[in-house]
Amino acid sequence: MLQDKIAPSILAADFANFATELARIEETGAEYVHIDIMDGHFVPNITFGADVVAAMRKHSRLFFDCHLMVENPEKHIASFAKAGADSVTIHVEATPHIHGALQQIKATGMQASVAINPGTPVEAILPVLGLVDQVLVMTVNPGFGGQAFLPETLEKVAALAAVRQEKGLSYQIEVDGGIDDVTVRAAKAAGANVFVAGSYLFKGDLTAGVNALRDNLHG
Repeated sequence: MLQDKIAPSILAADFANFATELARIEETGAEYVHIDIMDGHFVPNITFGADVVAAMRKHSRLFFDCHLMVENPEKHIASFAKAGADSVTIHVEATPHIHGALQQIKATGMQASVAINPGTPVEAILPVLGLVDQVLVMTVNPGFGGQAFLPETLEKVAALAAVRQEKGLSYQIEVDGGIDDVTVRAAKAAGANVFVAGSYLFKGDLTAGVNALRDNLHG
């Protein structure tokens, strides 16, 4: 059984105080920090790049779960490895070379993760499931925080859990978008074990929010 992990999303934090926010996340006991990289092309918004991740790395020993919502992500893998990312997630929709790009991530020593948008079927990533450490199922359309959870995406979580068991694979299943103390239960029931939460956690007491997620995972 894969360990449940909470991944607060730095996208919902105070961008002017990343060092303080990383320390706050660490104090909650969360296993990951989820870092969204957006390029203004694959998604409408722009966040930041590997240089900011490198600056964050100096202030935290947390597991850096870097989610690249960028076109042609293979161009950026080396820079995120150098910046100190522990895992890099790339979208199957963002590159025609998904297999090679995932191999490139693995070659750096980082964990490799593949993401699918709400409109992308599981079949699109079946050929690479044996390569990856994690699959990220977007439970909202990527690019903006604070969106409502799309319950129909849980069918893909369940399908991926079934494929994992059938083929004897060990990838984690991560969900991102609209995760709160209610939707986290449904996501776990479908087969997810890594839960990204942004707005829900940062709108109030961060530690209380993480604890509420854990309570609902184990309740």
